[in-house]
Amino acid sequence: MRLDEFTNALPLLPEALRHRAEALRPYLTLNRCERCRQISDAVNLALIAARYDEVASAAHQLEAADALAADHDRLAAGGCRAGVRGGDSARGRSLVTRWAHTDADLVAATDASWKGRYGGIAYVVSDGHFGLRGRTTSRLDPTGPSRALINELRAVEYLLSGFVTPPDRLTVLVDSLSALSYLHRWQAGDGTAMPAGYSLRPRIRAAQPTLVRLAELVPNLPGVTFQHIKGHAGHPLNEAADALSHMARRRLTEPFDLRGRAEDLVDAFLRDWHTAGAAA
Repeated sequence: MRLDEFTNALPLLPEALRHRAEALRPYLTLNRCERCRQISDAVNLALIAARYDEVASAAHQLEAADALAADHDRLAAGGCRAGVRGGDSARGRSLVTRWAHTDADLVAATDASWKGRYGGIAYVVSDGHFGLRGRTTSRLDPTGPSRALINELRAVEYLLSGFVTPPDRLTVLVDSLSALSYLHRWQAGDGTAMPAGYSLRPRIRAAQPTLVRLAELVPNLPGVTFQHIKGHAGHPLNEAADALSHMARRRLTEPFDLRGRAEDLVDAFLRDWHTAGAAA
């Protein structure tokens, strides 16, 4: 199953099951081992069951997929790292629940980090949702020379693709003026504008390149606005996204408890954000 097909099918599931299915996303396209294929098959069957309103069957299939995933990660089957690298509980995405019931309009920050062959992208939302993902280059890397800019935009796509239902009101803070310029051009309908050297060749894991998906997505999100925020200036959400992107990059080469550190970091920065908001 392609990731775009999976994303389109997610709304068929009840909300409680969507989160369980989302956590299994990394196993759907990597398919590096037989257990990954079994997990992917179970998720696919769950989505087919949901299409025919067979909610109990969908839940049963996701329960089986969860068990397979837990066994896969425990054994690291055949050296396969699908689902192990990145946010362990939600495969890169997670939630600090204490902030989940805020009544204020959502505010999010995104950021990217790169060093040598290794990079990371991340986002954090004022309601406690966050995500972080590592990335390495290869001979077929489609990024081109505009690496910093493109990964800033990939971080925005990573944030927006995490919403099953588009938010009514969301402000996205980016610290790259070049990235902001492309986001505003895409919002205005100029979907053909792309950073220099970015390859538009077909991708293996999705029907479209990431930035093409983003360029098509943002004009259809009237509740989303993009604003510039000065980087490394002490803004809690920007600092959190920056730290998460560095953490995702470092996790590619260093073993440490990514989930625990990420949740503690997000919780601390969101406490600063909400405290400042309450004081204002």
